[in-house]
Amino acid sequence: MQKPSIPKGTRDFSPAEMMRRQYIFDTIRGVFRRYGFAPLETPSMENLSTLLGKYGDEGDKLLFKILNSGDYAAGLSDEQVRQASKISEKGLRYDLTVPFARYVVQHQGELTFPFKRYQMQPVWRADRPQKGRYREFYQCDVDVIGTRSLLCEVELVQIVRDVFAALGIRTVLKMNNRKILYGIAEAIGHADKMMDITVAIDKLDKIGLDNVKAELAGRGLEPEAIERLQPILQLSGDNDAKIAQLRSVLASSETGLKGIGEMETIFGYLKRLEVDQPVELDLSLARGLNYYTGAIFEVKALDYAIGSISGGGRYDDLTGIFGMPNVSGVGISFGADRIYDVMTGLSLFPEEVNHTTEALFVNLGAQEEAKALELLRGVRAAGIAAEIYPEAAKMKKQMEYANRRGIPFVAIVGSEELAAGVATLKDMRSGEQRRVPFVELAAAIRRPETAAE
Repeated sequence: MQKPSIPKGTRDFSPAEMMRRQYIFDTIRGVFRRYGFAPLETPSMENLSTLLGKYGDEGDKLLFKILNSGDYAAGLSDEQVRQASKISEKGLRYDLTVPFARYVVQHQGELTFPFKRYQMQPVWRADRPQKGRYREFYQCDVDVIGTRSLLCEVELVQIVRDVFAALGIRTVLKMNNRKILYGIAEAIGHADKMMDITVAIDKLDKIGLDNVKAELAGRGLEPEAIERLQPILQLSGDNDAKIAQLRSVLASSETGLKGIGEMETIFGYLKRLEVDQPVELDLSLARGLNYYTGAIFEVKALDYAIGSISGGGRYDDLTGIFGMPNVSGVGISFGADRIYDVMTGLSLFPEEVNHTTEALFVNLGAQEEAKALELLRGVRAAGIAAEIYPEAAKMKKQMEYANRRGIPFVAIVGSEELAAGVATLKDMRSGEQRRVPFVELAAAIRRPETAAE
């Protein structure tokens, strides 16, 4: 007999887990909608031509490729399968940004620019599974495309603040600018190795400075250039102090100075708006994806050890690869799975999200069942999630069912209650029981402290 299993790096989600995950999705979606973003979905799979070359060499290695059909390789040897040029023409999406760019180009005649969209769907990466890193996971993206205005970056910072304030997670938002990184590469004499430098320093938090220096050496940077880079990455002080130091270091780089100017504008707006989200200029932040060209973001939880829980940035010509050049966009992605891990680890979920049903009506026989069904209809009409035990059974069994389901209230309508026109409402958390007139039952479940004795 086959033992049931699922692929490594994927997970099943129980109803209790799904209630908590849905709370995260609903919270994020509510913030997105409040800022005027509209929902969008794209297919789980894209043509490989859409995906390849958009994420850098390391990203391309993590793409899940899909066999053209289940029997396409029938009769072929392993070597023939490896050599077949058309055996795989599609892949599972790696992120939501590249499919979004493809959608914008494909439907440009139908869209009004600037186009603001949010998207909440799973993505797949052939990565090594570990804590906080999965092969299938959900991203919650918000992007605006068709404008170069830095107000968009400011708005994304506000969205970050609102989302994590609503979820109760204390965070720090780290920012940098790819133009500044290019200026740094110019300053150390290696503008030609901008991407190599970016990929290496993006790992600074994960592998440490010594390993980053070793990787840079392996990518062809001489020791002198690496030594010039190190103090730049370790500039200290607040954002204003770092920017002042950068202006001196990058004085000869027109691109670098433009990046500094963009960051000054963004920080100026945040101060003027008194945005209380902690924002830190972090020069080691690089975000290895090829398509970023301006401001880049990364969010970390302050009270829980895990990788970034949100990230994104400005891309000036992502649509150009699909034939629609010079259309700038900016966006940020919230990692729902890591956010879930943080909230679970810090016990941040509200108690009410831990149950799908607020009240259970016990079933004590034909007459009682008929009245319970009538009351159940009224309670549901009041917007309360409620159910009735489907068959007459011992009270102990029905109470155990409510306990296992985490149902907070049990409504009992027995022969005595029928005669008196009341229901006995039991709070399963405190053990308290109260007798409530039938007409007041819905209000008592919603506000149990007002229930009649």
